Amino acid sequence: MKTIKILSTAGLLLAVAFASVAFISTKPASTKAQPLADNKGFAVVELFTSEGCSSCPPADAAIAKIEKESVGKPVYILAYHVDYWNRLGWKDAFSSAEFSHRQSVYAHWLNISQVYTPQAVVNGHTEFVGSEEGKLRNAINTGLAKTAKTSLSLEDLKIAGGKASVKYRTEGSGANTALVLALVEKNATTAVKAGENSGRTLAHVQIVVKLQQIALKGDKSGAADIELPKNFNAQNFEVIAFVQNTQNGGILAAQRAAFPEMMSASN
Repeated sequence: MKTIKILSTAGLLLAVAFASVAFISTKPASTKAQPLADNKGFAVVELFTSEGCSSCPPADAAIAKIEKESVGKPVYILAYHVDYWNRLGWKDAFSSAEFSHRQSVYAHWLNISQVYTPQAVVNGHTEFVGSEEGKLRNAINTGLAKTAKTSLSLEDLKIAGGKASVKYRTEGSGANTALVLALVEKNATTAVKAGENSGRTLAHVQIVVKLQQIALKGDKSGAADIELPKNFNAQNFEVIAFVQNTQNGGILAAQRAAFPEMMSASN
């Protein structure tokens, strides 16, 4: 486990900032996502990782195993590559300051004094070292066993003008909530040539590429857009969305939408 200290006052500022963060052609293609049954349990697993951290590959392997086992289940895995290890000799191509910022907001929400990699957060309120597979499985099972009081549906996923758009509807979300949408690359590999993992080829799953946040202010329906990367192909990407309390980080509902394979960024 690798740690970096943060200031508690900075955490407060980051929490305020998080509440306001928002994250090729013109003919749209569309599909309708199949929602999960209402009032069922779920588990949103957020892993903060880095190619520059030698402690991270075991955590990446753990979530890859769970992702494979969880096909068809309401388990949503999101891997955020932070950027604060880039200075140690290897720049993680998947890293973003936005993801480091999100981790710092979690430090405030969860009242922890340090950020570290690999860190796992499940349903926004349980955190531990991401390579601790037993704790990860227990947290997932706890989430699946609970009854959700909030519902989220996604439908009519479209691509136009280099962006993906999706319609959403929430019920029971309450006040102080936001819809967070993530564009996720399902898998990728990197031959690392420097830093702590120099000489290794690292495999990744469920890599967050883009984030978009929309304030809900109670039940709401609407549409949201996410910019697509240049390497977009429908088969290797999906959209994961979840409803999150912006005051304590708790995740209330989650859903995913798949791209039909005939879609492309140029549709």
